[in-house]
Amino acid sequence: MLTEQTIRTILRDCYDPEIPLNIIDLGLVQSISLAEDHDAPGAGIPGVPPRFRVEIALIATTQDEAPQAQLTAQIANRLAGLPELSRTSIHLAETPEWSPALITPEGRRILKLDQPVFPILNNRAR
Repeated sequence: MLTEQTIRTILRDCYDPEIPLNIIDLGLVQSISLAEDHDAPGAGIPGVPPRFRVEIALIATTQDEAPQAQLTAQIANRLAGLPELSRTSIHLAETPEWSPALITPEGRRILKLDQPVFPILNNRAR
């Protein structure tokens, strides 16, 4: 059965067009909502597995429409491969504003944000 965790795992394959990190570790995903789609083809027919609608709310990293469109298309294309999904809705929120504080510890490690800027100076003998 399709779960929110399954969707989150798949979204780890989707990257922000301007920051080289997946949208989960960037902290862009505000919410994921899954609901059975009673209007999907085959719904209610015995033996036909249920299909679901997914709604994803994202925080935008930019107000520029081109990267936003690229990101939403990337997400929609990635989720289109799931036979359990019948519909995908992606909403970009203008608030709250995204900030680097939303990046997960794993994302900070990947981007090397917590490393000293001048490691040689920090290791110098005193």
